[in-house]
Amino acid sequence: MRVMSFNVLCGGSGIKNYRKRRALVVERIKEINPDVLGVQEAHIQWMKTLTKGLRGYDYVGVGREDGKKDGEFSPVFYRKDMFEPIKSGTFWLSETPDIPSKGWGASCMRICSWCVLKHKQTGKEFVKMNTHLDHKKETARLEGVKLLLSKIEEFDMPVICTGDFNTHEDSEPYKIMTGGAMGDVKYIAKKTVSGNTFTGFDIEGTKGDSPIDYIFVKKDSVSVSEYNIATADIKGKQPSDHYAIYADIDFV
Repeated sequence: MRVMSFNVLCGGSGIKNYRKRRALVVERIKEINPDVLGVQEAHIQWMKTLTKGLRGYDYVGVGREDGKKDGEFSPVFYRKDMFEPIKSGTFWLSETPDIPSKGWGASCMRICSWCVLKHKQTGKEFVKMNTHLDHKKETARLEGVKLLLSKIEEFDMPVICTGDFNTHEDSEPYKIMTGGAMGDVKYIAKKTVSGNTFTGFDIEGTKGDSPIDYIFVKKDSVSVSEYNIATADIKGKQPSDHYAIYADIDFV
């Protein structure tokens, strides 16, 4: 099963403009060909582009501002022919996770959307979570990770959590996220790569090994054959200010 995470960048001017990049984003996803996909910064126009361009997929997720269509989604896309959704939901990374809200001094509302998926061929079930942590407040990231882990503990099955965590591997949120049952596929995979995942459309951003986008898994429930970062241009351009990341995962 191929799992992918991709911050598509909500928009901006110049090369950041959504309309100039939307076809490239869809092309990148089709190129990687994931079975399950977590997307970040997907406003409603992005959602329309993705649902139109990714015909073989369905998704779960809501806008973070109202729990409906307003604001950025952190959706979970999945192949309709491969998986059956059993149950799903969204919670806010805040002290009041069941209602639209900001938490711990975050710059904006942050959410995690999740879905229990059943593999049609084998009957195996797992949880796919997708999130986007705050880019300004360390406290919000730290408490957000703690909330994520508490939710993960509620599931007695394999869990895969993708997202833009806006934090590096030497940070406290990362250490807490990987300090127990969950692990980073980068270090679990038999074949792996290193490198930045956020570039900001800047050549300097392509240098180094300080990712902020991750795929975390329950270590005792999966094996990972490969982890990769999609760094290649498409028609001389990058689809987003983040590279897409992906991993090939099997249940054990």
